[in-house]
Amino acid sequence: MSAEQDDPATPALRVRWFLRGASKAFSVPSAILALSFVGFAGLAAEAGLTVGQTVFMTGLIWALPAKVVLVGAIMSGATLPAAALAVALSSIRLMPMVVVLVPEMKGSRTPRWVFYALSHFVAVTSWVIALETLRHVPRELRTSYYFGLGSTLVVTNMVVVLLAFSVSDHLPPILAASILLLTPVYFLTSLWASSRERVGHFAMVLGIALGPLFHILVPGIDLLAGGIAGGVAAYGAHRVLKAWKAA
Repeated sequence: MSAEQDDPATPALRVRWFLRGASKAFSVPSAILALSFVGFAGLAAEAGLTVGQTVFMTGLIWALPAKVVLVGAIMSGATLPAAALAVALSSIRLMPMVVVLVPEMKGSRTPRWVFYALSHFVAVTSWVIALETLRHVPRELRTSYYFGLGSTLVVTNMVVVLLAFSVSDHLPPILAASILLLTPVYFLTSLWASSRERVGHFAMVLGIALGPLFHILVPGIDLLAGGIAGGVAAYGAHRVLKAWKAA
């Protein structure tokens, strides 16, 4: 019997696939993510946040870049509306990930509220792992699997932040900053490995190449401009190449 035919989704099957998803949260990518949260705990302590506030922020906001943006806004003395806007803008990048992931998880009877709830767990690590593994999960059980994966990642890193915060005073600032920088390196390598088409690689190369140029031209929106320009150029090249092969 194929994975697609492994139905109905009984409670016992849902628990089993929840646990399988939870087990995927303990992997090399997850370990790198946890190291990044150690660096974040040091940054939050330096900003004057309490351990309760930092752990609460980890569970509520989840995506690490948004939390770094919020802590940066706190350290710069930004107003609450400005900080909220900055966090919202940094989180908009997750919307395409949700758009890609929902069709992969959608079953014949999946209620819409389940997707709203699971969208909280969408971040780069859970997204990459899910795209690599969901095809091997029965469709009606994919939401249970992703719930196990996402919730375990969140809870684990809340514990990591709790423990790291207690030793943050003894962590050299340069080491904390270095650990935090593991995140973008990991994001880039993970996205490269999970890209199913060559156009994804082309877009990343273009984005990296155009980043320094846009930093000179429009330093305030250099990352956004480089990403949009690289993505649009890669998509255009993909369409042209596809039409050329079809001709």
